[in-house]
Amino acid sequence: MMLPAFDEHPQLGVLTTAAVLAGAPILMVSHDEDDGGWQFLCGTSNDPEQGRIVHLADIVAIDPSVTAVADLPVGWVAFRSAVTREWIREPQ
Repeated sequence: MMLPAFDEHPQLGVLTTAAVLAGAPILMVSHDEDDGGWQFLCGTSNDPEQGRIVHLADIVAIDPSVTAVADLPVGWVAFRSAVTREWIREPQ
């Protein structure tokens, strides 16, 4: 079963942060060029110890607005200044 908008399986492991899991807004999404992985970040920490692996379905449940960037090409990032703002896309 696929998630609406995403081509990936809902149980795909994606990278996020402890802060996102605690309620911080997702303000940056990366579709990594090196491995095709996804990162859903808040921009509050670059500490690797704060990184967490969760299912893609968990991220969509936390913030369904990330489906707006589900078509982000590999090697691109999308960011926004607040959850109420539009995503800005650019190559990494």
